[in-house]
Amino acid sequence: LQNLGYQVTALIAGLGIGGIAIAFALQSILADIFAYFSISFDKPFKIGDYVMVGSDIGKVKKIGIKSTRLQTIQGDELIVSNQNLTSNNLRNFKNMSSRRVSFELGVETNTPAKKLRKIPAIIESVMKPMTLVKFEKAYIKSFGEFSIIFEIIYHVNSHRYTEYMNVHHEVALGIKEKFEKAGIKIAVK
Repeated sequence: LQNLGYQVTALIAGLGIGGIAIAFALQSILADIFAYFSISFDKPFKIGDYVMVGSDIGKVKKIGIKSTRLQTIQGDELIVSNQNLTSNNLRNFKNMSSRRVSFELGVETNTPAKKLRKIPAIIESVMKPMTLVKFEKAYIKSFGEFSIIFEIIYHVNSHRYTEYMNVHHEVALGIKEKFEKAGIKIAVK
């Protein structure tokens, strides 16, 4: 081409710069494709599993070559790049056999020490008859400005989120009922 009078140096330089630009453009696409193969071979999750990516939780609906689609708890569709899934921490709730639950509950500061000592046993008595629940402990965690704060810890022997929510609802109602019978008032902020 140079013998025919064309300027080949500019053409080669242009091809080199174009090649670099194309390589940069393809970099993320190729990373997603390699991540797809990693997901396909390693199988950290499959369609139907509930996973947590960052702060988002959803059910895996489709695993594509470039991205994976999740249906979030709120019902919307979340599209996550495969590279993001393989380069960050991911929680798969499908393989969870039990869920550890920890929550705080405040009682009024004027609650007598005699009643405070009974609170762990009261809370345990709420959970004892529940088949999916294993009580771990309840103790005074701290003294707040307007309350004495207990931390309550138990395990739900199920991986299903709806069962956890139902159990936690029953635990909370049971504690409220038993506290009312014992004359213990829950502190309100």
